[in-house]
Amino acid sequence: MIDLWGEDTATVVAHDEASFADAVVPPIFQNSLFTFSSYQEMCDTFAGKINRPVYTRGINPTVRAFEEKIAKLEGSEDALALSSGMAAISSAILSVVKPGDRILSVKHVYPDTFRFFEIFLRKFGVSVDYIDGSNLATVEAALPGHSLFYLESPTSWIMEAHDVKALCERAKEAGVTTIIDNSWASPIFQNPIKLGCDIVVHSASKYISGHSDVVAGVIATSAERVAQIRGEVTQYLGSKLSPFEAWLLLRGLRTLPLRMKAHEQAGMEIAKRLAEHPAVKTVFHPAFQNKAHPGLRGTSGLFSIELAENVSVEALCNHLKIFKIGVSWGGHESLICPAQASLIQSGGPNSTAFFGVSPHVVRLNVGLEDPEDLWGDLQEALGAASE
Repeated sequence: MIDLWGEDTATVVAHDEASFADAVVPPIFQNSLFTFSSYQEMCDTFAGKINRPVYTRGINPTVRAFEEKIAKLEGSEDALALSSGMAAISSAILSVVKPGDRILSVKHVYPDTFRFFEIFLRKFGVSVDYIDGSNLATVEAALPGHSLFYLESPTSWIMEAHDVKALCERAKEAGVTTIIDNSWASPIFQNPIKLGCDIVVHSASKYISGHSDVVAGVIATSAERVAQIRGEVTQYLGSKLSPFEAWLLLRGLRTLPLRMKAHEQAGMEIAKRLAEHPAVKTVFHPAFQNKAHPGLRGTSGLFSIELAENVSVEALCNHLKIFKIGVSWGGHESLICPAQASLIQSGGPNSTAFFGVSPHVVRLNVGLEDPEDLWGDLQEALGAASE
């Protein structure tokens, strides 16, 4: 009957959490290894006849409980939890490409994904072409010759949502594997597997955690691909998730639907008011685009604004009291992150400069504070920054 449950119930109730002495919260299996009852059991396990924990770098019961719940929420056959969002992104990509391959990627991808493309993969002869994901005809013409099509919807910084179903259909017709970063929408507001995407990745540090106390990533895909990634990539890169972090993520999932709805409601209200503020030139929010977004059932609390030229980004950031200056997003706290700060970031090519993001753009993560308090904080800071 679990397949008939809605997402609100599925995040709270799970078959995997009911098997440990009837505890309402599963225990933390803080083990490095698991012993065998016999020589034969060990041999059968290593031969693949028995699927059971051996070493926590591979499988751990607490981590496995989290993976199974993510698979349920995303509608995938299986999932694989890792030590960071970038571990999930890089492991998924490395499971698909080989030296000499070409990747097609939408523009405005997550900055560290961009650096992974431009710094790491190019060392191994993998090239990357960037394309406007909103132009289906252009994408269809560009797909042949690529082994992977990498998607984000909405994209980083400018928050452009794409027709994921249509893009994946065209990739499948061209025989190209698709990967999408679904961190912005979470499994609550978008399920790319059901839209035809092959592999879904999340920075679980964001909305899935929701408490800004975990760094983690997760891949949702077919059981065959999970086995491949686990056996050929992550097993040797060592990017495992700890049992304690998996336990915290299970905690975060229990309130995910409630938090996402609160983020959406507050984010929309703040975005609408900012769109009418004279200090704001543009609001980058999927709901403000003049097109439909098939498959996207809601919007989160993350969006960007471009300030008028007479408004100081530095003054805005420094005058805010509730909004804190910081990277990342998806937690309970409201944050502001200026694009121009990334322009002076060392350590490789800069995606905001490469994709032409204005230095007057700032990203807002609307948290779980009272929306009226957040609006008052922004109003006061925008007034001070405009003087």
